Amino acid sequence: MSVRFVNPENYTAPTGMFSHVSVAEAGRLAFIAGQVAFDSDLKLVAPGDAAGQYPQVMANIGKILDGIGAGFGDIVELTTYLVGEESRVAWLESRGAVMEKHFGDGPYPPNTLLIIGGLAQPEMMVEVSAVVRLPG
Repeated sequence: MSVRFVNPENYTAPTGMFSHVSVAEAGRLAFIAGQVAFDSDLKLVAPGDAAGQYPQVMANIGKILDGIGAGFGDIVELTTYLVGEESRVAWLESRGAVMEKHFGDGPYPPNTLLIIGGLAQPEMMVEVSAVVRLPG
């Protein structure tokens, strides 16, 4: 495995679907720019709905990973930008299903969640960027 996830015993357990630390073996890193919920026709999926947009966002990241010869298991870190505190509960429910789809029962990569006032377009509700350790 190119990435190992660690939750130090001398610190509290994670409170959600993330690890506190990822350790990447020596190699090349890729930095995936923030992805939003555009489909293949560049149409925004589920305008104004963070829970509805999140599966498309992660599917887009999956396509990028595939295009660079990597997979979800090679993700070192995720950063999630979520518009508005009122979106958090529904987004967390959607996130649970999406994370299980891509990571199974875990381990899960570290994730920083930022609640923000807006993204590039008013209907965009969630954006995710990733750091990836390239295999080989």
